[in-house]
Amino acid sequence: MKKTLLIVDDDLSILKLLSFILSKDYDIVVKNNGIDAFGWLEDGNMPELIISDLQMPYFDGQSFVKNVKISGFYRDLPVILLSAAHDLDEQVSKMPFKVDACIHKPFKPTELKTAINQLLQVYESTNI
Repeated sequence: MKKTLLIVDDDLSILKLLSFILSKDYDIVVKNNGIDAFGWLEDGNMPELIISDLQMPYFDGQSFVKNVKISGFYRDLPVILLSAAHDLDEQVSKMPFKVDACIHKPFKPTELKTAINQLLQVYESTNI
């Protein structure tokens, strides 16, 4: 059974690219903003990993991930932040919650797949 990844990005081309790259190995759920993504989670859905853009309108990646990490049900889910922000590492270091990985756009698909595999292995070993 394939693991489910929740991908949140307001850029349709990124959503299509990530779906294309990852759909062979994972079940992919795409949402184009943090509000829809959190609503999907609150409907009782539970992915094994979340990939989120940092800069989105309405409910940005930082707000979305903060809500995920402070919740009782989702706080242990691994999160990968994607962003084209030149100061991504600095922004992530100032966040009051843990982000498991951050990857700069444009990214290499192999780098993303490696990060996903590593995080899923850690998540599985700690949530048996």
